[in-house]
Parts: sequence; C-alpha cells; structure tokens
Amino acid sequence: MGDTLEFNNIHTEVKGSWNDGRLRFSKQSLVYKSHKTGKVDSIPAPELSAAQWRRVCVGHGIKLATSTGHVYRYDGFRDTDFEKISAFFKANYKVELAEKDMCVKGWNWGTAKFTGSVCERETECVCQICLYECLCVSECVCLWVGGCAFAQNVLSKADVIQATGDAVCIFKELQCLTPRGRYDIRIYPTFLHLHGKTFDYKIPYTTVLRLFLLPHKDQRQMFFVISLDPPIKQGQTRYHFLILLFSKDEELSLALNMSEDEVEKRYEGKLSKNMSGPLFEIVSRVMKALVNRKITVPGNFQGHSGSQCITCAYKASSGLLYPLERGFIYVHKPPVHLRFEEISCVNFARGTTTTRSFDFEIETKQNNQYTFSNIEREEYGKLFDFVNAKKLNIKNRGIKEGMKGADGYSDSDEDQHDAYLERMKEEGKIREEGDGSDESEGDSDESFNPGEEDDDVPEEYDSNASVSDSEADDADSEDEGKKKKPEKKPKKVVKEKKERKPRKEVT
Repeated sequence: MGDTLEFNNIHTEVKGSWNDGRLRFSKQSLVYKSHKTGKVDSIPAPELSAAQWRRVCVGHGIKLATSTGHVYRYDGFRDTDFEKISAFFKANYKVELAEKDMCVKGWNWGTAKFTGSVCERETECVCQICLYECLCVSECVCLWVGGCAFAQNVLSKADVIQATGDAVCIFKELQCLTPRGRYDIRIYPTFLHLHGKTFDYKIPYTTVLRLFLLPHKDQRQMFFVISLDPPIKQGQTRYHFLILLFSKDEELSLALNMSEDEVEKRYEGKLSKNMSGPLFEIVSRVMKALVNRKITVPGNFQGHSGSQCITCAYKASSGLLYPLERGFIYVHKPPVHLRFEEISCVNFARGTTTTRSFDFEIETKQNNQYTFSNIEREEYGKLFDFVNAKKLNIKNRGIKEGMKGADGYSDSDEDQHDAYLERMKEEGKIREEGDGSDESEGDSDESFNPGEEDDDVPEEYDSNASVSDSEADDADSEDEGKKKKPEKKPKKVVKEKKERKPRKEVT
C-alpha cells in the first residue's frame, strides 16, 4: 500500500447542487478539490474521529466526522474500494471504516440525534439532514416537533442568518448587473446583505471564493465581481457571480459605524474609520478586509487598442474577455471564469460570417467547450502570444504558425478571396482565347487595310486579282454569317379582325 490514495470523479453536495472533484488520502490529511470552483477542503488527520461507509444513489459514499463537529460526505466510490480505504484508515488514521446500512422500512418516526451539524435518527439511518447545507432550514423553517429543544438545536446548527446589530457601513443604490437592479448593500461583520425593491439576499462571507476588480474598455467604468459558491438563488435561477458597475468619477466619503480603536484592533490597519475616494476603491477595500480574500486584477496583457480586455461575444450577448495571470474571466452575461488548471486546450478558428474576425475556443478537462466569437483579427497576435506564454495547449498550433504568424490576420484586403473578381478573370481569359481563334481563321482579311492608297488595290481585270471587291465583300459577309448567325425572331401572328355584323332592330 502506498503513502496516498487518490480518487477521481468524487461528488459532494453544496447547498443542493452536486460538485465533482478529486479526493486524496495521505498520512497527514484528507484533501478534496472541486473541479468546478477550485475550492479545496482539507481535513487534518489528527482531527478525524469517525468514518462510515454507506450505500448511496450512485455507488457508495463516505461520511467523515471530525473532533471539531464538522461532517463531510463524499459519494462516487465503487464497491471494490472499501477494502483498500478501510486498510488505509486503520494503518494511518487509527480509525475504523464502519459499514452503515440504510433503513428501508418506511418508518416516518423515531428519535432525532444531532451529530455536529447533521440531524439523523438514533438507531438505523432513515434520513440525514445537513442543517448547514439545507436550504429549507436556512430560508423557511417549517418543522413541527414536540417541545422547543429540537427547534433550538436546529436553529443553532443551521445556516440561518439573522441581521442583528448595526451594520459596519451601508452603500446606497449601487448598480448591480447580476442580479440586475439597484441595491442597498449593508456590510455586517459576517455576511453581506443586499436589499432591493423586490428581492433581498444575505451572503455569508464564507461563500465568497474570489474578488475581481476589472477596468471597462471605455476607461470610464469599473467592474467589481464577487464569485460565490454556493450561488444565490432567485426563483429557479442561480447566480454564481455578483457584478457591480461603478463610474470612475463617482466619489464617496464613508465613516464606519465603529470606534477607531475597534477598527484598528479588528482589521489591523486594513481599514480606517473615515475613508474617502472613488466609490469603487472604497467598496473593494471594505470587501477585501471583511472577506479576507485577495482582489484579482488584470495582469500584463494589453490588446490591440491598449486595453486589458478583448471585445467578443459569448452565446447571444456581447461582452469583454479578460486574460488574467491564472485564467480568463468574461463579463457580463453570463459571467464565465475559467482557471488555467481546468483548461484542456484552446483553439483559434476563423469567423463563420466574415474573415475580419476569429473565434477563440476553450475546452476544459470536463469536456465543456466555451466559444468566444467575433473577436477582431487585430487581437489575434496579442492573444496568441499570451496563450503561448502561459503554456496552454493550442489545438491548431501547426496551422497557425504556418499562416505567417500574426500576419495571417493582416489588414490587407489582397489576402481575402473575392469570388466575383475570380469569375471576371476567368471570363476575360475565355474572351481572349475566343478573339485569338477568330484572328487565326481570318488571316486573309489582314492583307486588306482600308486606309492605304488606291494604287495598292488590284484592278478588276488584273491578273493578280483573284476575286473582285464585291465577291470579297460577299465572302466576308458569308464568313461573318457563319460566325454569328442571327437569331430568328418569332413571327407575330396577326389575327384578322372579324367584321362586326349590324344588330337587327327589333320592332
């Protein structure tokens, strides 16, 4: 048995959605990395207290409990994986992998037991409710139990956000592109509250994956993007990104609802009680301090126009593609973030409607393809050099390098194929060949030049004269008649008018 065990295509549930990833067991820790978001869950080996092997909908699953009260569930194992996982746990973690049978008797009653944030029946496993992940608990609690102890346990373990106390600061009427509208954003110590005319959202800081600050191509606006996992919901629509749009000219003076000593103690100099400056800088500075995440900005890439983004279209909407140091992000509808580590290959393809643009295709390791179309061909050289420098696999590298490098998308119209011009050239060649054949057939006519003197013309009864002028004219006319036969016009049929008989008068 080796020092590590690794499994691919392992699934975990996050707020009602399934994410697949890779799970690795080592002597020091258990690490799970999501393919979708890149988020890493790490469990130190000394904290692992219990492990269960159970049958799930697809294959088998493992339930892991830690001494800190957290519970982790991973599904997608095969039946043959039990023996090697059980032996690895005994040898390295000193934990027995117990088999847990699911109850299929149909009972709907029993004694509830709370293990960390999971509620289950005490004896046989009838159902398990992860209170932190369950949306019905966090959004609308509708349970009936005898006594208040059960309700108190549920509310204490569930991810129920209650806006108690004063907000650290409030930003009024911020323009939000996703979800669309204007919202008042209230900043609390542990969560973010978006209050709009129709919808309210409460976003825990633990669900924020990344922060992006992106300049618009017009150099007058800024995008502030918040990546979320799990996403926020509006009906059946899930929003994985929160996108705010700011004007660079908009200024703000902000005073935090805290004392200076408390601000210094809690945020360690990242914030000050009184701040002033551009609105986008104040918002990004506050979010960075409270969420404790770095803000990603565009790197050294510069497009043909000098901007740090590329104008393109994704699906049916036009937007901006930003090449970053570790990935690509597209804003804004729908937002897409692709990390380099999840990209299998990229492809440069000519535009389907015109040669003045090209398409940039990205294929992920999960066999998902994203096509960004209608990119100006002047951007090809910059984008190709960027992708090549990041050592991404270019699918059609040999084809593109044989197209004069970046000059394959030059501005010259001579490289473009003009079908009409080619057809006219072919017709001109055919006409020239036809004229040459006429001249070869009528070489005898070249001896007659009408502009010369009459002495050179042979006389009618001269011995040198072979044919008379009239006969030559007739011969010429016959030759022309052979060359071009006049089209026969259809004769018009003239109908004879019938004489109109006079009417007989009736007496």
